[in-house]
Amino acid sequence: MGVASDERQQLCDLFEQLGPDAPTLCEGWATRDLAVHLVVRERRPDALAGKFLKSLSERSERIEDELRALPWPELVDQVRQGPPKWNPMGLAGVDEAVNAAEFYVHHEDVRRAQPDWQPRPSEPEREEALWKSLGRMARMFYGRSPVGVVLRRPDGTEIAAKRGPRTVRILGEPSELVLHAFSRRAAKVTFDGNEADVLAVQDLRRSL
Repeated sequence: MGVASDERQQLCDLFEQLGPDAPTLCEGWATRDLAVHLVVRERRPDALAGKFLKSLSERSERIEDELRALPWPELVDQVRQGPPKWNPMGLAGVDEAVNAAEFYVHHEDVRRAQPDWQPRPSEPEREEALWKSLGRMARMFYGRSPVGVVLRRPDGTEIAAKRGPRTVRILGEPSELVLHAFSRRAAKVTFDGNEADVLAVQDLRRSL
């Protein structure tokens, strides 16, 4: 078991608790839409290709509609089972590297869209896994920033996400920094830098 697996199972438990029509932080998506997205991502590369190739877009839409029409317990079970054997993401090490941040963010997408949500207690294993994910992805997320961006966790450890003549530091637990990197406005982070530069970084993430 790892963080990716734990977050997947907890998300599926929450899916079952809330049902298919609960809100999420993903604009325009209810829980059913999020579940369809996760199944397509791991099990239906033929549908995923339609996101990038116009010639396959109709096929992609048809597959998504078929998944959306499944009974809710069956759709959730497909998410819970994870990638099939032919998908390299089914390997434990790959799953942890690729899916720890993905499933943490989507779990929080559902949790934080509910009116009574509360922050979860910090867990060292989860924070370390998400910090590793940030190390691999930070430049991709902040590469378009007009100023330098440094991510700093509470112990002072930093990741240079973008070099620049001026620097904005984004401070928070790794889990909250991951949420900010994924453009989630519910992220609990603070900023250190010139006000205009901070606004530029915030506007960058909002536009994605």
